[in-house]
Amino acid sequence: MTEGRIYSKIALFALPIFIGQLFQQMYNIADSLIVGKVLGTQSLAAVSSSGSLIFLIVGFIYGVFVGAGVVIGRYYGAQKYDMVHRAIHTTLAFGIAAGVFLTVFGITCTPLILRLMNTPADVLPESIAYFRVYFAGSLGMVLYNASNGIFQARGDSRHPLYYLMIASATNVALDLLFVKVLGFGIVGAAAATAIAQFLSAFISLMKLTHVDDVHRVTIRDIGFDRPLLGEILKTGLPTGVQNSVIGLANVIVQSNINAFGSDAMAGCGAYFKVEGFAFLPVTSFSVALTTFTSQNLGARRYDRVKKGARFGLASGVLLAELVGLLFILFAPKLIGLFTDSPEVVAYGVKQARTETLFYCLLSFSHCMAGIIRGAGKTTVPMLVMLICWCLIRVTYISVIVKLVPDITVIFWAYPITWTLSSICFAVYYLKADWIHNFERQEQRRANA
Repeated sequence: MTEGRIYSKIALFALPIFIGQLFQQMYNIADSLIVGKVLGTQSLAAVSSSGSLIFLIVGFIYGVFVGAGVVIGRYYGAQKYDMVHRAIHTTLAFGIAAGVFLTVFGITCTPLILRLMNTPADVLPESIAYFRVYFAGSLGMVLYNASNGIFQARGDSRHPLYYLMIASATNVALDLLFVKVLGFGIVGAAAATAIAQFLSAFISLMKLTHVDDVHRVTIRDIGFDRPLLGEILKTGLPTGVQNSVIGLANVIVQSNINAFGSDAMAGCGAYFKVEGFAFLPVTSFSVALTTFTSQNLGARRYDRVKKGARFGLASGVLLAELVGLLFILFAPKLIGLFTDSPEVVAYGVKQARTETLFYCLLSFSHCMAGIIRGAGKTTVPMLVMLICWCLIRVTYISVIVKLVPDITVIFWAYPITWTLSSICFAVYYLKADWIHNFERQEQRRANA
């Protein structure tokens, strides 16, 4: 990422991430598609009700892996390969500990959390069953994401793509077998996802133990390096806290949606599944910009960082808006893939036609956050998103829904808060002059 044409480097790095996340969305969405068509609206609502809760739990761990990727990428760009080795093995040790914790926490706390989310009584038993089996696969999910972060910090976005393709195909096949053929119900859908997660983690780790490069994993070296763990947590904790609090805000939003009944839950759940696909260009460029920024700052290529940031921002925003326009045009058909109920489809279409034109703002915020995280300044996006996407969003919904009991009020919370975060990031990027701070620090070190 520190040599060659900037545009092709970012685009070619982002493309496998895009395709990989496309397959990841496919195996996430397979549960909802098959459950909705085979088991009906209530089962689809049960799967949908767990989405925000899963993000709440997983978001924190994933944020720490973002920090690990920044640290590994910075050392790789600076050619400090011993530090790369130590950081990789500390990341995997943290992943194992986090996976075990998530498994225990998810299985034991599921009923309490779902009740706090106002999950309707007719949906609750299936929601608990799905969520518990899903989190039985937590260790596989966490270790895959840890491995994925290591590959991407090295500049390799192709191998995670291959492993996701395998896992996606496995998940879809097992969904059809467990749910449609064997009749295992909603538990079968969750089991298919858990098995696929373990498979992707196993293949990723096998590859890392056999690569002939600086990011090779040696099993006996997996352990905690305290200084590096502190550096990883210092960089990753703000993103982890941000993800968790955003997840908590989404849980509160979901609880407000739940109050409108199972049709609203299923329709909005279907929308969020489709939105996951629409969101792919955003996350692809955001991740690419984080890796590009961290490696080039480590290599002290400051002009290259600025040019890459401009290209990534423009590409992410334009692609996201194009996807949003297509989503509006085909919303009824896309939502209708999940259910034959006109009432459920109507809720999903209403949400799509309220939010999708504003995907450009969502993309701008995420790409800016990716650039700033790559510079190690993870506190800035954390504060912006906590204030805009959590505090303001939850306050708006809590107050306005009581005054205007219409589900559209909830839908408008997203475009409003995306606009606010975009304004904050633009002001910071233009006024803070943060890249020049790295240049000035380098000049002071040279003159010392």
